[in-house]
Amino acid sequence: MNNRLNRTRLLFGDVGIEKLNNATVMVVGCGAVGSFAIEALARIGVGHIIVVDFDLVEESNINRQLFAMESTIGTPKVDVAAARIHDINPEIQVDAVRTFWDENTDIAFTPDYIIDAIDTVPSKIALYRWAHAHSIPFIASMGAASKTDMTKIKIAKISKTSVCPLAARVRKMVRGTDLPDFPVVFSEQNPATVVGHAKNLGSIITVTGMFGMMLANWVIQEIVRDI
Repeated sequence: MNNRLNRTRLLFGDVGIEKLNNATVMVVGCGAVGSFAIEALARIGVGHIIVVDFDLVEESNINRQLFAMESTIGTPKVDVAAARIHDINPEIQVDAVRTFWDENTDIAFTPDYIIDAIDTVPSKIALYRWAHAHSIPFIASMGAASKTDMTKIKIAKISKTSVCPLAARVRKMVRGTDLPDFPVVFSEQNPATVVGHAKNLGSIITVTGMFGMMLANWVIQEIVRDI
């Protein structure tokens, strides 16, 4: 454990390492964005990680999702996530919750922070309401699909976002509610034109991975903020 976190200790010291080890972070969505957030949390030394997703790994995930490999196709994403976390650091407590988050979802855990890496807007809003009801700070991913320019990725409060169509939908749905003006990762790049007649949006690992890393970094900085 000591050797594993030596470089992190040089930045944050023993107190920072202890804070990270004592923290519980829940990541909802283990796909293109969430998988990279989970990877960062595991490698930084967060002591308890809760991973939530309902889906199985598919071959089409391989171009951008860290947990998607030939060997994991057909496996629940939360199971792959848990195994990878334990392979990085077997001392991390991992809880894998295979469920689709909606307005009826309730879980027995109370994390210190939540990362939203969900694709669907109703599920995102349901998660925000759950987090707010339990007084848990959270950060959310907006749209990473159809983007190619990593330099356009920003962090801002949801009320201050621009360009991103998903952020616009979320802003509209939370306006007038009691939800806080929460932080999000979003891109200021105009979405790329869809090539062909695909029903899904294109995405690349460099952008989705950066979204996940920025989400994780925000949580990490919050955990060690007062050292």
